[in-house]
Amino acid sequence: MNTAQLLQKLRQQLKQLEQEVLQHDNAQSAKDLRLLEHLERFEQTLFHQSGGKLHPCIIQLESSIQQLERQLAAGISPLVLQASCERIADRFVALKRAIATTAIDLKAQQQNKNSKKVVYERKLQQRHQESGFEWIAAGVMRNSHQLYEELNKHLNWEKKIQFKIEQLQAQLDICHITEKIAIQNDLLAMHKRLGKCRQAINYIEDRIQLFERPNKHS
Repeated sequence: MNTAQLLQKLRQQLKQLEQEVLQHDNAQSAKDLRLLEHLERFEQTLFHQSGGKLHPCIIQLESSIQQLERQLAAGISPLVLQASCERIADRFVALKRAIATTAIDLKAQQQNKNSKKVVYERKLQQRHQESGFEWIAAGVMRNSHQLYEELNKHLNWEKKIQFKIEQLQAQLDICHITEKIAIQNDLLAMHKRLGKCRQAINYIEDRIQLFERPNKHS
């Protein structure tokens, strides 16, 4: 095979592979592209590319063929020609393999994402159990509607407790000395209730974040 036939064959193969790549890229959903966004799919010596779209590799492969054409015009040695052709062949093989293994890569990335979500859930659950508010999850953490209802309930309680604290503080400023201890005890109790209420609010907000997190990236 002479050099003209070699270049013609490479261009034909590139054109055919480009159609396969375009079909591959068009078949990727937005969710697929997010899953593959930061995945390195090639050795850096082959392609500088990551993520779900493979068409950038076609552009790089076309550039390699054009470089080979220039080398041939300049009269390169047989050894350099062989090395260049082997590099181009490796790129063809790697790109075809990437097309064939996209489904496997997607499954692996989804499993990795699920594993991270499980770890996050366990850590969150442990933290909430240690704070003493796991009873909220058992009672109302079933859907987003219940989550927001519970959050609004606790926000209202927070306002009422704060108002009660302001009332007690005002009484403390004008009360007789014999009443101060009782009011101070009431204030202490209200501050404890306020602290618990705010912890519960943080707990519920964390649960909302965890509940809605999968939906933000689906």
